[in-house]
Amino acid sequence: QVQLVESGGGLVQAGGSLGLSCAASGGTFRTSTMAWFRMAPGKEREFVGGITWSGSRTSTADSVKGRFTISRDNTKNTMYLQMNSLKPEDTAVYYCAAVRYPIDRIPSGRYEYGFWGQGTQVTVSS
Repeated sequence: QVQLVESGGGLVQAGGSLGLSCAASGGTFRTSTMAWFRMAPGKEREFVGGITWSGSRTSTADSVKGRFTISRDNTKNTMYLQMNSLKPEDTAVYYCAAVRYPIDRIPSGRYEYGFWGQGTQVTVSS
């Protein structure tokens, strides 16, 4: 079992930056594709971006491409989400997730991820 804990959420003005972290314990973090999802009020949970186990490949949703960057440090069992040029529509609860089994791709569907953090709130004011 992989336990995931997000941190770094908060309130920021539009145009600002914020960084999130996802600390993992247990399981096989180093061999897991991981991802960030978000869920805004009244909307479904959506894929923000993901990263392969080695960190050699990332994928980001079109809505955040060029503004958000995903990285990981396997020596610290931590994944990161750097968010720049934030917009009010980025307001959501952000979740990190990990797949159950090693794969060499980055699924965008939430049902392919078996482990989830509790989420951290990001609020962008206009």
